[in-house]
Formats: sequence, structure tokens, C-alpha cells
Amino acid sequence: MILYTAGIYILSFFLEVLAFFNPKIKLGVKGRKQTYKNIKKKIDSKDKTIWFHCSSLGEYEQGLPVLEILRQRYQNHKIILTFFSPSGYEIRKHSKIADVVTYLPLDTKANAKRFLDLIHPDFTVFVKYDIWPNLLHELKQRGGRAILISALFRSKQSYFKFYGGKRKTALFSFEHIFVQDEQSKTLLNSINYTNVTVSGDTRFDRVSNQLLQSNTLDFITEFKDGSTCVVIGSSWQEDEAILIPYINANASEHLKFIIAPHEIKSGHIKDITSKLDVPTVLFSEKEGQNLNQYNVLIIDTIGLLSKAYSYANIAYVGGAMGQTGLHNILEPAVFGVPIIIGKNYDKFPEAFAMIEQAGVTSVKDENDLKTVLDTLITSNEYRHTEGDKNAQFILKNKGAVVQIANYIRI
Repeated sequence: MILYTAGIYILSFFLEVLAFFNPKIKLGVKGRKQTYKNIKKKIDSKDKTIWFHCSSLGEYEQGLPVLEILRQRYQNHKIILTFFSPSGYEIRKHSKIADVVTYLPLDTKANAKRFLDLIHPDFTVFVKYDIWPNLLHELKQRGGRAILISALFRSKQSYFKFYGGKRKTALFSFEHIFVQDEQSKTLLNSINYTNVTVSGDTRFDRVSNQLLQSNTLDFITEFKDGSTCVVIGSSWQEDEAILIPYINANASEHLKFIIAPHEIKSGHIKDITSKLDVPTVLFSEKEGQNLNQYNVLIIDTIGLLSKAYSYANIAYVGGAMGQTGLHNILEPAVFGVPIIIGKNYDKFPEAFAMIEQAGVTSVKDENDLKTVLDTLITSNEYRHTEGDKNAQFILKNKGAVVQIANYIRI
């Protein structure tokens, strides 16, 4: 643990240096300096509290159905919601579901003691990963109760290697771990961790809740205007490199495309628009436009993709054409939409399952993409069949939240 803690101090030093050059790192460094002040403003030593930790925005969305139940069930408790990444904190820092939303301090022993002195949780929930040994060790030493939900383990992780002692020990700080699949349970059993339940992925419950909300976006209704619509979600440059030639060759008043890139900085948006040869409009410039006259709509803002997928006849989910990581394919699937992804999805078990059992297709290059899109666009029957497979897959895999909620007693 000494070497680990020394590594955290070294990391802290480098983050301070890198903050001068990287805006995202700067947000995290600056935000962590406010953590204790933020807590002291709203948490008193006499308060009953629950601590809910997520690494980033994706884990927050994954754990949200559980957090909503805790908020409703334990109204006399104050909830502290922590993030490690700025991409989670900056988007959800004003969330009303928690009494305090703040950055998690870096995982030193001193920080662990000070942080837990301030929040003194009656119960703690970690989502998926981001397992911090010093914090969890200190929590266990104090008799604190903690669970890990929607966890997913792979044999290559340090927990299951001879050199992973400290991180392995951290797992035993959880009184129970809810995992997504049998392989994860088997791996935990191999290190003699037995308080484990295969509950599945809470994201299935999360995306199912999207159907209970209004997903109407008037500007997309006007833009689509009865056409067949392909929604491209969370795209990266590698995705756009194979998509833009197809769009230029095929976009029309009868076949329209919505692009919601992962990176919405002006430079990247300009890069996309400069390569498009068809009528294109940006979300940020839509006012006063006859949107139905355009063939491509670029959503250069955040927070609209989940609703935009409800307008899709076909969805392309980005991240897997390069090495950045596949984004959430469950979001469009819940709307009964056939889905296309890139070739690098080996770390995403839901992609394997949905390619085999549902309506997800992986493409490796521009020619592959053309073949798949042409088939989905021209065959209504095939498109509806593949989309229905996805909707049924989501329905079949719901239920993780109920298992977890039934376990939690504070």
C-alpha cells in the first residue's frame, strides 16, 4: 500500500503540471480543491448519509435507477454523489437527486480519513469500477457498509494477477458485489470472493425508463419530415471517415442523417461540415431555418442523443471503429432500432450478445458499412425485424435494479 500511495502522490504532482496544458485535467484539479468545502457547506456531523460514487457520466447513467430508489426510500438521509472524471461532474454537478455533488479526492490515506470524517456514510454504492484501495480500506476499518454494482471483470485485470494484492484486497471491502455476467462471478470466486450475485447490467433498466418519458423534439420532427432517418450517435473521427462518404453519396429528402458527435468543439464540427457535400444544418444555428430542407442535422450540444434515437430508423453507434471504446448501444436498442457498430468491441459483452442474439451488426470498413446500410434502407421488413430483436433483448435483460434494491437495507 505504501508504493500505491506514493504513486498517487506522484500522480497528483503530474496532474498539477498537466493542468496547465489540458483543460479537462485542469477542471478536475481545480474541482478537487473544492471538495471538502462543498461537503462542509451541506453535511453536518449529525446527518445520516449515503455515498454514491461513479467514475464518470456513463457510470452515473448506469447507476441512476438505483440512486433514484435510494433517494425515494431514504428521504431522511443526505446523499453525497461523487465523480472522478470532469466529464461526469461538469454535466451533473447541479443534479437535484443528491444533496452534494462533488469530485472524489485523490486516493491517499490522509484524504481517505478526512473525506470519510466529513461524509460518515451509513451505506456506500460504487458503480462498475473505479475501485480505490485507500478509501475502501479506511471505510472497512470504520465498519462502513459498501456494495459494488454492475461490475464487470476480465481475467487480464490486476485483481486476478499475482501482483494485484492491494487492489484485490480492496474488493473485499465490499460486503456484496453485483456483477453483469457469469464470467465475472467465476473470476471473483477464483480469488475466494463469494458474496457475489449475477444481477445483470442496470443500464437495461435505465434505458427502459427512457420509454416512460416524453422523447419529442420538435426540431427533429420538422427535420425528419417523414423521411427514413439514420441517427449517428457519439461518433469519433474514425467513424465519420467511413460514414461521410456514404452520406455524401446517398443523403436526400427521403434519406436523412442526424450526427451527434462525441466531440462537439467547434474545430471538430467544422471538420465534419467541411467534408459534407449535402445540405447541412447545425443544432446551434437551427433557429429561423426551414429544417425540412436539409439532409443532415448535426447536434452540436449535449443531452439530446437519447431522445434523438427515438426518431431513428437505423442507428450507428460510434467508438468501436477506432480504439476509444464503444458507446452505449442500449440507448437506441430500447426504441426497436437496428444498430451498426465498428469492429473493435471486444471489451463490451453486450455487443457480443446483441450481435449474436439481437439486431446489432459490426462493420470493419466503408464497403461493409455500405452493404449493411443499403440492406437496412431498402428492406423495410428486415429493418423492422432487426429492430424488434433489439427491443426484445432489452426487455428480456431488465431486472438488475430490483435485485440490488431488494438487497439494500439501511
